[in-house]
Amino acid sequence: MSMTRTAATFAPPVMEARRWLEGVSFPPERPLINVSQAAPVDPPPDALRQAMAEVALKRDDAHLYGPVLGLPELRAGLAAETVRIYGGEVLDRQVAITSGCNQAFAAAVATLCAEGDEVILPTPWYFNHKMWLDMSGVQSVPLKTNAALLPDPAAAEALITPRTRAIALVSPNNPAGVEYPAALIRSFFALAQRHGIALILDETYRDFHALDGAPHDLFQDPDWPETLIHLYSFSKAYRLTGHRVGALATSAARLAEVEKFLDTVAICPGQIGQHAALWGMQNLRQWLAGERAEILARRAAISEGFAPLEARGWRLLGLGAYFAYMQHPVQMASDALAQYLVREQSVLCLPGTMFYPADDPSGGAQLRIAFANLDRAGIGVLFDRLQALDPRL
Repeated sequence: MSMTRTAATFAPPVMEARRWLEGVSFPPERPLINVSQAAPVDPPPDALRQAMAEVALKRDDAHLYGPVLGLPELRAGLAAETVRIYGGEVLDRQVAITSGCNQAFAAAVATLCAEGDEVILPTPWYFNHKMWLDMSGVQSVPLKTNAALLPDPAAAEALITPRTRAIALVSPNNPAGVEYPAALIRSFFALAQRHGIALILDETYRDFHALDGAPHDLFQDPDWPETLIHLYSFSKAYRLTGHRVGALATSAARLAEVEKFLDTVAICPGQIGQHAALWGMQNLRQWLAGERAEILARRAAISEGFAPLEARGWRLLGLGAYFAYMQHPVQMASDALAQYLVREQSVLCLPGTMFYPADDPSGGAQLRIAFANLDRAGIGVLFDRLQALDPRL
């Protein structure tokens, strides 16, 4: 009997890591530090929650099916916000709202790929992208990154075959935190354009980029819709993870194909979450700037406090958005080390092995730390626990 695609796909890494907590007790003097998942744990700000309550109580249509591609006013609002940030021209009909950014990626792949087609993914990769490609019968082609964890367009070009349909980039990167320079993103756009394939650019963590201004200039290219498939998430910006509100920007023609996928999978995105995203864009710009400043302060705390770990053989490979990506000096491979950290140091993080092909040993020496929910003091405690590790383990 042949194996189903879900059976052949690895288990969700965050869920697998949570199972490591089963049966483990954490002493009062060493409570669990959970840096495994890149999601805010706090609810939306009170003003946004109040706006959501008003929608739930007073808008009957918020409880009914809505347009498959999302609320027209949210599509228009995101198009305008995209132009404000990046310049160029983005039309309402080039934007769709999805049930989270993962669904935006799934919809994009559904419009691009047939059985046996290929998508190039830089490694370390975002595991949910790899999982969806596996479950879609699409071949993930790993693209090794350099010492700075940046992908090379020339190396990517060497991997393109007649079955290649897209290159997928995530910036700021998950899992590595690395922010791809604008010139590098432009080079990948030009590469995709030259070969007639798509560039899928996932900017879920855009709102926490360290640089002010636009992260790239792709929307200023009048032909952007023919090559670029841009993904975004409202979840991190407004703490709406449980409401699943993502977005996709591309050509109107491709969105006609996306509509088929979304109508079949979810019919429409959740209405209350969409109204929340719209209200957030209209009213929370200053609040979001404060959220970004706090994330950047925590990023600075990691950079400034890393020296003692570095002296013990650790290396900070990538840092940005919600992530610190580290190389550890311990002899134990990271998949075993991550489970050891739960038991012996009350730290839950993800091993680098979850972000690489099984035949690539690189992840065995790496750990991903999702630090967004640690304050400066919490980062200090985390570093103390990591320093306590014996490299001979």
